[in-house]
Amino acid sequence: MDIAKTIKIPPGRYVLAVSGGVDSMALLDLLVKINQSTALNTRDSGLVTSDTTRAYGLVVAHFDHGIREDSKLDRILVEKLARTHKLPFVYDEGNLSKDASEDKARTARYEFLRKVQKQTNSDGILTAHHLDDVMETATHNILRGTGRKGISSLKSVDGLVRPLLHLPKAHLLNYASNNKLEWREDSTNQDMAYRRNYIRHKFLPRLKELSPEKYMLLQQIIKRHHDLNVAIDNILTTFLHVQPSTSTLRRYDVITLPHSVARELVGEWLRLNGKRQFNRKQLEHTTVAIKTARTSTTLQLDSEHHIKFDQKHAHLKKVLSTKSRVLS
Repeated sequence: MDIAKTIKIPPGRYVLAVSGGVDSMALLDLLVKINQSTALNTRDSGLVTSDTTRAYGLVVAHFDHGIREDSKLDRILVEKLARTHKLPFVYDEGNLSKDASEDKARTARYEFLRKVQKQTNSDGILTAHHLDDVMETATHNILRGTGRKGISSLKSVDGLVRPLLHLPKAHLLNYASNNKLEWREDSTNQDMAYRRNYIRHKFLPRLKELSPEKYMLLQQIIKRHHDLNVAIDNILTTFLHVQPSTSTLRRYDVITLPHSVARELVGEWLRLNGKRQFNRKQLEHTTVAIKTARTSTTLQLDSEHHIKFDQKHAHLKKVLSTKSRVLS
């Protein structure tokens, strides 16, 4: 199987997240080879320009969470490879404690990646998540009591491109081994205290071993939820297009919709305006507030987002932070 031919990414400039693990090291190697192939084809055609000799402009980005004592070695390996391929390399350190949650680590990592994207004027961010990650994330979120979004949360969206979601990890391991790639294993991935690791190393392999048909059924359920979510989101987006503005929602519409549908509408409205981190309790509280809040009051969502209410409308406002960290 030629994995490179299955990768579908629009040409452009991207921040490539490389942890040093086998998945991201394989993706980096694949994209470098795609660029080399593109350059060769354009030279053969006689149409060589600075814009056509590569499919992708890449900025290699590495985030050191600071959770493991040996994590510096990951950065050294990734930087070495980036220099070998003559690619820009950017990194930052999170200095998180060993007790940091997966959610905290993930939030810090994506904040760094989005900052690099903005500073390099890149078209998007590339990550090396694969089909096994889709299964793990969906199972993890189901156990957490997720809503519809959590079952198909791992996808390409809003400039975040995940081109390997169709490939099982075994394919990437085979590719890395066959191409003699070097990578590092994250020791925390073996810690069964993390639910995701238990799902990855114990639950899903056991399910696949005992009942391959149920494992495939779980894959199909996740795929159906993804397709269903796309359809629902399209309907909600159409509904939001007839609102007074992107940041303004008619309170009457929220009041007259069935409450479960109103909650979905409010959730999509928040995401459309850049407020993506909220749980079911916060979404419920926000929906009720839009229905019942008094005129001229304000609901503070977080340090950057608040909603102001007048008699007919809810206005989502974002206050930009004046502080920003400089990349190392």
